Amino acid sequence: MIEKTRSRFPRVATSTTAILLASSGSLFAEGNALQKYILDGGPTMIFIGIAILALIALVVFNFINLTKSKFVPDDLRAALLEHMTACRVRSAIELGASHPSYLGRMTAYALPNIDATQPETLGRDQVEDAMADFSINENRKNMTWINYIGLVAQAAPMLGLLGTVIGMVSAFGVLAETGQAEPAQLAGQISVALLTTMWGLITAIPAVIFYFFFKNKLNGLVADAHHSAEEMLNASLQTVNADAYLTKIPEGVAV
Repeated sequence: MIEKTRSRFPRVATSTTAILLASSGSLFAEGNALQKYILDGGPTMIFIGIAILALIALVVFNFINLTKSKFVPDDLRAALLEHMTACRVRSAIELGASHPSYLGRMTAYALPNIDATQPETLGRDQVEDAMADFSINENRKNMTWINYIGLVAQAAPMLGLLGTVIGMVSAFGVLAETGQAEPAQLAGQISVALLTTMWGLITAIPAVIFYFFFKNKLNGLVADAHHSAEEMLNASLQTVNADAYLTKIPEGVAV
């Protein structure tokens, strides 16, 4: 049974390939859109096609990676705020260390710098410096994938221009061989040459948009994480210095 299947497979593959070649040949003979707008662009279209695939992959990855659940999940934020309001710093550190989110790892990295011997500030400067150090290292990793989108945005027009130059050289080569300028022939050659420029711009324009979109989204998520950490620290400070805060309230003002 296996041998029969194996013997049939080459015939099926051959016939299928023949059908595909015949159908593709008929499509190309009719000058369909694939031939007219993509394949006629020449070998440079291969590199532009790779750039398009890279852009799609990077956009999908950043959409998955840059989410609130991976940076500042609401449940973790509420739990950490509850611990810090009750001055359970060790519990907050353990909870943050057990969570893979940005906020969890940042709190696990920064909160050990809290200094209980300084009740008025709790070592706020050291904690904020630790949060800044964490963000510098962590943001570099996230920005790497966003910068690749910027690289596609810069490289795609250059590839398009390269294809156009190659096509124009070919067009003038035809002109030099024939010795006369035939408008129809030159127009066809120039049209093919400009295909790569068109696809380079089609790739670069959305790449620029996505680059700034994801960059701003990352900045917003990081700012939200820092705001949450500041809120937790302020909650602990208010708990530790509750009596001092009350003495500063003018007489007759409701709390």
